[in-house]
Parts: sequence; structure tokens; C-alpha cells
Amino acid sequence: MSTATASGVAAVATAAAVSITWMGYRRFLRKRILNWGATEQEAEASLPGDELLPHPDGVSTRAITIGARPRHVYPWLAQMGPYPRGGAYTYDWLENLLGLDMHSADTILDEFTHPAIGDRIALGPNEMVVAIADPDHAFAVRSADGNWVWAFTIRDDGKTTRLISRNRFRLPRLIDKIGMVPMEPGSLLMERKMLVGIRARAERLAEAEAVSSS
Repeated sequence: MSTATASGVAAVATAAAVSITWMGYRRFLRKRILNWGATEQEAEASLPGDELLPHPDGVSTRAITIGARPRHVYPWLAQMGPYPRGGAYTYDWLENLLGLDMHSADTILDEFTHPAIGDRIALGPNEMVVAIADPDHAFAVRSADGNWVWAFTIRDDGKTTRLISRNRFRLPRLIDKIGMVPMEPGSLLMERKMLVGIRARAERLAEAEAVSSS
């Protein structure tokens, strides 16, 4: 077999392997990755912030139950962002490898818990603009270029709270579409850590409030 023929066979085999892997991912893993923690109803529901990017190329909806009330949850969302804001409650060391200057706070930073519509939050080379700030109900930011909306819905279940995180994004270039493939599982790693981190902080805040009022 000539070198050219061998190279051609290898290329075809590689393309086939990539195609099979992609089809397997789409069929068995992608929905679970994009909708971690969310019920089917939550994943399909219309939520605050959807109207900010009505025709997305991709959507993820992830959720967690928190043993606290909405008032214990909202401040952690409102203060998110690079230093001196409250961080992202994920893996700071990994965020900072990307130059995001994240330092996850374990306390409420009062100066950042009352965001206004139009407030701007730097995020590396991007800038996020506050689009929804409805205390104890919803919070959403939109990228300056309009291609990404990150929205949080806070649902009071009585004794607990459902926190639903939805990302909607537009992928205008081919390179963006290709890059999103490895980003999907990577985003779950970070967002799961964030949701778990918010849960722990909100529950501690609720416990401290209960102790102080007893």
C-alpha cells in the first residue's frame, strides 16, 4: 500500500470514528449533560430570560434543590463576577487560568447584592450586562454581543427552593459550533460545582438566620 493510500485510509477511519463518537454522544449523553438536575418539565419550560435570545443555536437547563428560601439564594447570584465581586463558586484556580480573576466569596457582599438593569460585569474579554434583576425570583445577564444569555430562575417550593440555571447561546461562526462540542461537558463540570456551591452557601445562610432568630 502506498503512503498516499495509507494516509487516505487513515483519514477515512479517523472521520468515521469521530462521526460514530459524535452520534453516540448525541444519543446517549448530550441530553443528560445539557439538562443535569432539571426535570423534563423544567428543561422544556419557558423561563425568564428566554425572550432575551429568542432563537438560540443551543440551550442548557440545569437545576438543583436547595434547603433554604429564595431570599437566601438570590444574593449569591446577584454578587457573582470577578473580584471584587463574589466569584462564581466553581474551581477558582481553573477560572483564573483563563484570566478571569475569580475569588469565590463565602459571605454576602452587600454592595453587590442590589444590581440594576444595565449594570456591566466584566468577564475576561467579554462583558455581561444585567438584563433581569427580580429579587428572589429571577436574575439574568446577557453578553455585550448578544450571543449569550445566562438566566437563573428561583422557584419557591415552600420549604425548599429550586434554582434553575439556563444558558442560551448563538453560534454565528463554524469555529463556534465546533468549539461548543467539548465545551458542553466542560460547562457541566463548572456549572454543577457552581450550583452545589450556591446550595451550600444558601443553606448555611438559612441556618445562621435560624440560629440568630431563636
